[in-house]
Amino acid sequence: MDVERLEEGLREQTAGFARAAGGGDPQAIVPTCPEWPLRVLVGHIGQAHRWTAELLRKGEPPLSVPDPWQAEPGAPETWEEWLRAGAEDLIGALRETGADKEMWTFLGPRPGVFWLRRMLADTAIHHYDVAATTGAAFGIAGDLAADVITEGMEMLVAPGAVQLKPELVELRGQGERLGLRPRSGDGWVLTRAPEGLRWEPGPVPADVDVVVSGAVADLMLVCSRRLPLDAGRVEVTGDRALMDHWLARMAF
Repeated sequence: MDVERLEEGLREQTAGFARAAGGGDPQAIVPTCPEWPLRVLVGHIGQAHRWTAELLRKGEPPLSVPDPWQAEPGAPETWEEWLRAGAEDLIGALRETGADKEMWTFLGPRPGVFWLRRMLADTAIHHYDVAATTGAAFGIAGDLAADVITEGMEMLVAPGAVQLKPELVELRGQGERLGLRPRSGDGWVLTRAPEGLRWEPGPVPADVDVVVSGAVADLMLVCSRRLPLDAGRVEVTGDRALMDHWLARMAF
């Protein structure tokens, strides 16, 4: 996905997040992030966008990770403007520094566009969270949902990922394969090899050990552990226990 589309996607998902948050009770507990009230979730998104913009401009690792509880999103009637401004700050910072310029990331040096994709994925998943809190409709374009899944797969297999998330060691196996099959377009196949995880895009073969089929947005929500497999929106065929084991130990 090109940088322009990622920028559009961040704007789309930030705007959707802001609309979903509008009119919500700031103290309402987010059911999919049960330790956070709505105000903290709103603060997290605006704070994360601005923190990332600063990181891109400085080009060096931050001294600390921001605390969402310390974010100040302002009064609810100003949330939409504040959230949109944070997304624009991030987009502007990436344009200033260059999407291809190597930057610090928690997985080692990567092109700056890494952070745009990371914030798009985070915003998209939390857009669902805020919609689940306020009862608003959630929506995401298929190409954006697919990129959220792909970005997550890339992080799972990245060098250094196991050091950040030790439970990924438990996902090594003897060649078992898991598939995600969207209703249209190519899917994703994850292989649990002895030396570590591997993944590849493309049609999901018939002989994988387990496959989840459904709309690409629903597959994104399954992978982010927002949508239970038995919610009636996806179909699981094959070794359900293998899929449960994977979902319990990975997170985007």
